[in-house]
Amino acid sequence: QVQLVESGGGSVQAGGSLRLSCTASGYIDISACMGWLRQAPGRGREVVARHYFMEKTSYYAASVKGRFHIGVDNARTTLFLQMFNLTSDDTATYYCAAPRRGGLCRELPDYAAWGQGTQVTVSS
Repeated sequence: QVQLVESGGGSVQAGGSLRLSCTASGYIDISACMGWLRQAPGRGREVVARHYFMEKTSYYAASVKGRFHIGVDNARTTLFLQMFNLTSDDTATYYCAAPRRGGLCRELPDYAAWGQGTQVTVSS
C-alpha cells in the first residue's frame, strides 16, 4: 500500500508561484500514473494534473494548463507540482493521489490512495 505526504503549500499573492511536493512510500506501480487534485471550498475534488510513468507524459486541466507543471524524480518517490502565475481561483487544498489497480488517473474514481492535503491560498 502506498503512503503519500504532501508539502509546500502556503499563502501567496496573485501572480506568485509555489512548488508542491508529494513523498510516496510503499508499493508504487511504475506502470501506472499519479496525479494532483484539488478541492476548493464548496466545490468537488478535481484532477488538475496527472503524470504517466512509462509514457513519461503529463496532462493538465484546462484551468491550469500553461501555468502548472507536474514532475517526478528519477526514483519515482517524489511527485512535484510547480505552479506559476497563481490566481485566487487556485485557492484550494491540494492532494497527490495514486490510482486504484487499473485506474487511469483521469477522473476522481480512478484514485484510491490520498495524501492528507496541503493548503494553497492565493490573495488578490
